[in-house]
Amino acid sequence: MGKQLETPLEELTFEATETQEYSREQIRTWTRLRKSPSAMIGLTLILLLVLIALMANFVAPQGIDDQDLRKGLFSPRREFLLGTDELGRDLMSRIIYGSRVSLEVAILVTSVSLATGVSLGAIAGFYGGRIDTIIQGAVDISWAFPTVLLAIFLVAVLGPSLISVMLAIGLGYWGGFARIVRGQILSLREREFVLAARALGANNSRIMFLHLLPNCIAPVIVMATLMLADAILIEATLSFLGMGAQPPTPSWGSILAGGRAYLRLAPWVTIFPGLAIMLTVLGFNLLGDGLRDTLDPRLRGT
Repeated sequence: MGKQLETPLEELTFEATETQEYSREQIRTWTRLRKSPSAMIGLTLILLLVLIALMANFVAPQGIDDQDLRKGLFSPRREFLLGTDELGRDLMSRIIYGSRVSLEVAILVTSVSLATGVSLGAIAGFYGGRIDTIIQGAVDISWAFPTVLLAIFLVAVLGPSLISVMLAIGLGYWGGFARIVRGQILSLREREFVLAARALGANNSRIMFLHLLPNCIAPVIVMATLMLADAILIEATLSFLGMGAQPPTPSWGSILAGGRAYLRLAPWVTIFPGLAIMLTVLGFNLLGDGLRDTLDPRLRGT
């Protein structure tokens, strides 16, 4: 009778110790991250972008479709801080609302790719064998198609839209998460803490989701941060080519495309959305680099 009560008690003690250690590591990670100037700059840029996107209805001085042909291609001035486009629409308002499109695409695509890749990668690494072979074959196939070419194919089938863009980016990036998680699981599944959990009677699902996946968080977070930047850049590229957001939806890429015909006459129509893309991608890349240096013990030197 005493033997039956001993195992649950040992398991609770084991999990409580792991939880406390994980909490202490989170605090140490945040402390190290705060000491990284590049990470803090990147985090500031991202938080500013998110705040502007959330407050677009209050921050944007005009509506995205308020047209006045008499004010077309006005240079930056008091009434229009960033100037106007060829239809007399306020460029600042369209860039602000365009941040919503970019963030929506980036967050949705990254979330779906992360969930798909992490789940399949964990299954492949944990079970191995034929399951691993099938999943890795799917990863190789997904990486065989360049994102832009895949987007062109999807646009031909589904028509130009943000859905086509998100499908193209998602199909091209989930394999990266799968490979990272698979490699981490392969290196961890025979470690002492996994063997201890198995000895305490934990089933495969419990071991995978409570003991293995938490130890894969660091590289997954870094890759997700960098993928957000790539997703924004790819969405802008595809919208510039006419395969993404369609008028009148304001997208940074479509605003750039509309201004290229007036590059010499009104360069601000392309300069300001280009700066928005550059600063956003820079923010995510700086944060990703800072997280990589903070979370990787080989790079942080501690």
